[in-house]
Amino acid sequence: MTSEIKADKWSPASGTSATIGDSGDTFTIPSGVTFANSGTATGFGETSDVMFSAYMNGNTSIVHEVVTKLEFDAEIYDVGSCFDTSNYRFTVPSGKGGYYLIGYGVNYESASNTTVLIGWTKPYKNGSGISYGENSTDFYQNNTNNPTRNVQTARSFVVNLSAGDYIELYGQIGHSSGGSSTVNGNMYYSNFWGYKLIT
Repeated sequence: MTSEIKADKWSPASGTSATIGDSGDTFTIPSGVTFANSGTATGFGETSDVMFSAYMNGNTSIVHEVVTKLEFDAEIYDVGSCFDTSNYRFTVPSGKGGYYLIGYGVNYESASNTTVLIGWTKPYKNGSGISYGENSTDFYQNNTNNPTRNVQTARSFVVNLSAGDYIELYGQIGHSSGGSSTVNGNMYYSNFWGYKLIT
């Protein structure tokens, strides 16, 4: 038997709450129907429950022109316990595969009185480089009295990840005199972040 109820307003018979249907029921919303919400809606849609933001707690020394894993050893937040500050990597939790937005900003500084030739950052997925996530800044200035010592690399990209996949960042810097250089730490200079996209 099919019946139809028509009313301009529906309110609880008592109290301030009401329930529609029972567990297991299905309510169909036909095509063309619009729900206009002016209040607070809860339980609709999804929210990202995997997100992280990490940074370097201090400066890190890296060897001239040697590709080096970047050590993000501090967190601003870590929803879903997905980032490990001991191995500096983001790992997709069980059951949380999907598309992720990953981003970074890394600041490189050459030795005193030298000029940066290149600063290069590349994300790695499961130990292999992700070419479309790479970012490099090449710079040359022939001015030893006022050399350019700092470069910033930054990029964001979307990647499809499965549970257990992990992302790390590697960096490299070259400058005019060789020797060690510095990746500048703290959350303002060098950071690594990401979150699961709702699709």
